[in-house]
Amino acid sequence: MKLIDQLGILHTFEKQPVRIISLVPSQTELLYDLGLEDNIVGITKFCVHPVHFKATKTIVGGTKNIKFDKIKALQPDIIICNKEENTKEIVDELNTICPVWVTDILTIEDNLQMIHDFGQLFNKRTDAQKWIDKINFAYQDFQQFIKDKSIKKAAYFIWAKPHMVAGNHTFINELLKLNHFENIYEVKEGRYPEVELKKIRLEGDPDYVFLSSEPFPFTDEHAFEIGRFTHHAKTVFVDGEMFSWYGSRLLKAFDYFKKLHAKI
Repeated sequence: MKLIDQLGILHTFEKQPVRIISLVPSQTELLYDLGLEDNIVGITKFCVHPVHFKATKTIVGGTKNIKFDKIKALQPDIIICNKEENTKEIVDELNTICPVWVTDILTIEDNLQMIHDFGQLFNKRTDAQKWIDKINFAYQDFQQFIKDKSIKKAAYFIWAKPHMVAGNHTFINELLKLNHFENIYEVKEGRYPEVELKKIRLEGDPDYVFLSSEPFPFTDEHAFEIGRFTHHAKTVFVDGEMFSWYGSRLLKAFDYFKKLHAKI
């Protein structure tokens, strides 16, 4: 079996990979939703869905700080990584253990391709196609929902001290655009640039400031601090998983976005 991952790397498998280690939380959830629970032998400490995996699977570290000895001992057939979540150095070292499949998700189309690829990789073609069909249906429905809504300017914060935002070439930015939010930091250099709060009005004067639930735990104090530098912007706490998790999570995200629009 020969398949090409999203970095364009050709992988040749003499047999179907059975023992899987996933180093990406959203992709762990997708693998579970494709019916591969029994095949998953290792996950990261950030793989919180499904909840029971913390008790039933071996935790091999974080996404950028992994325990190679633990991974090697699990004798995986394949390790699932992501270009953003895992460094090239980690991937290179993991390649000495077994094949490493790297995803690269910037668009909804990339997401659907990943699901299709996993269906091919793990002989779950029917399950993968069901998820693709469900996501496509919900995607088309949401496009109808959003088409008449006016475009508003937004800033999406992912970190404080230093303050960091989602910029261009990110899945978050793609979903902001889908929701008719113009990301004021899309033009700024870097995918997750640092920003100065005192310049927020000069750099775009957003209608909404979104504070993500992950990776930083924003509080009311942070909202108040950022609010001091905005003019008319409404500060909204949002579920970071819905804006940044790809895979099967996207299906739930469309319903979440409808509720978000109703709230704001």
